[in-house]
Amino acid sequence: MSTEEQEKPTTTEEELPIEGKPMSFRDSFMGEKGKYDYGALCMPNIPFCGKPNQQVNFYGRDEPIPIFLALIMGLQHCFAMVGGLITPPLVVFRFTVCGFPFCADLEQYAISAALITSGFCSIFNVAQFAIPFSEKITGKAYYVGSGVLSVLGTSFTFLPIYEIAIAQMKQDGMSGEAAYGAMLGTSMVCCLLELFLSFMPIRIIKKIFPPIVTSITVILIGVALTGTGMKYWGGGVVCAEMGWQTHASIVAQDLSFGPPFPTCTAGETSYMYGDPRYIGLGFSVLAFLVVIEMWGSVFMKNCNVLLALLFGYMIAGLAPEKYVAQDNIELAEPITFLWVYTFPISVYAPAIIPMLIAYLVTTVETVGDITAVYEASLLDTNTEEYNDSIQGGLTADGVMSIVSALFTSMPNTTFSQNNGVIALTKCASRRAGYACAFWLIFFGVLSKVAGVITSIPDCVLGGMTIFLFANVLASGIKLASEVDLQHSRRNRFILAFSLALGVGVTVWPYAFMDRRASPYTAAFWPCADCNNTMKGLRNGVSIFLSTGYCVGTVVAMILNGILPADAEIIYFDEKHKNTADEKKASDEPEDETAA
Repeated sequence: MSTEEQEKPTTTEEELPIEGKPMSFRDSFMGEKGKYDYGALCMPNIPFCGKPNQQVNFYGRDEPIPIFLALIMGLQHCFAMVGGLITPPLVVFRFTVCGFPFCADLEQYAISAALITSGFCSIFNVAQFAIPFSEKITGKAYYVGSGVLSVLGTSFTFLPIYEIAIAQMKQDGMSGEAAYGAMLGTSMVCCLLELFLSFMPIRIIKKIFPPIVTSITVILIGVALTGTGMKYWGGGVVCAEMGWQTHASIVAQDLSFGPPFPTCTAGETSYMYGDPRYIGLGFSVLAFLVVIEMWGSVFMKNCNVLLALLFGYMIAGLAPEKYVAQDNIELAEPITFLWVYTFPISVYAPAIIPMLIAYLVTTVETVGDITAVYEASLLDTNTEEYNDSIQGGLTADGVMSIVSALFTSMPNTTFSQNNGVIALTKCASRRAGYACAFWLIFFGVLSKVAGVITSIPDCVLGGMTIFLFANVLASGIKLASEVDLQHSRRNRFILAFSLALGVGVTVWPYAFMDRRASPYTAAFWPCADCNNTMKGLRNGVSIFLSTGYCVGTVVAMILNGILPADAEIIYFDEKHKNTADEKKASDEPEDETAA
């Protein structure tokens, strides 16, 4: 026997695969024995340990993982995104479409519709379908869907615009349901911009939206949403905005006002905004997030937002006072589906420009999200396949935004929360994406799930949403850290100037926006006696100027286009000259790649 033959590993007869032999049910469901490690997912973390104590297997994009593992991985993706997925429809319907008094039935339907829509859209995005006849017509195949483990859901980008626009339409006498339908129609029109951009080369998109612009946009979205999350935490948005009624000068005059009132309600309780009981319940969610981060397993860390929300919900349910709205659960139907409620589709012209900006933002976000999925999946980004994934993902955003509007749900675009799940679980298999879609549709059909969600006190939701929204802000800061702010005066000026306007408008939008129940009275442009055309124009300007990230993004794009490049610095000090030369040499490969 030769040396090479002696060194070959031996294989027992049991280990040899038998060609044509069908896989057993156990192997199909659980996987081949010893190949898949389920225990690592649930092994708790031991803090303050000198070395990591968790090891997990890596599963590639096309790994045929067994059904059970796919369901577990898909459940993690579902739980990771469900907090961010339900927040936009819940906020829009509870505080804008309905307002006071709240409408639990519409809230529950909106949540169920969002889950079902996200599951349906995610299937198309993960699968990736070729556009019929595209190759024959253009000479190149075009796709719908990214073809990687990248799911779709409602982005927080659209939340501020929906809130402001629906509030304006209601002030003009339109019902909340009709105003929501108008925003759905506006979304269907404006998403055509992202469809158009999906067929442009990626380098052009990146040139229009360099990191300095996208970082400013994401930071401003995070700032706006985090402030809103604080209103939930103290007891609710409506009672927070009615706090002016408790001013000492008003109380001294013994004036009375109609609803809504400055008291917040949760279940059978009613306290003022910022009551310690509400603050404490919201803080329980944040505290449990820290516990999970310290001791949680991989599975728990992927579901940290949902688990923390359930913990706060449990505390509220066990408290002596009834903070949980049990009626919402009891009144919810056992099952539901799309189109149980419908909304008249129309177009609200004043919201078109802000919505176009929102779709520009989601276009850049999608490019970054799919790139992050490729990196987490250990796939090469310098291939034609990557370019097809970007094109297909952007096309899916546009097409599925139309589909989601027809499904009575807010726009669906690529979701970023799942990138972290891939990085933690090391599972990039598309089967996990299909399983995630299954869970989303399953939970959406069970309307009792939506009933439970709508029964959660606003203060508990606030503890969750303020963390979720702050994650958006952190993502923007991370993007800004990749921009040269230390040596580039130009970049610092663009960042400071854009944030000055964007954050200023976000913190105090009433310079351009009407106050509650006072339409067309803002001193910037009072328009109570204007005709309908001028009112529409004025509302469009008001929405744009009072939405911080719209103002900041446009200003950043203009400054980035007109400001000259930084002047080259000449160093007479040899030490500083050598340092500058080293930095310039290290930056050159990055510049070539970007070009």
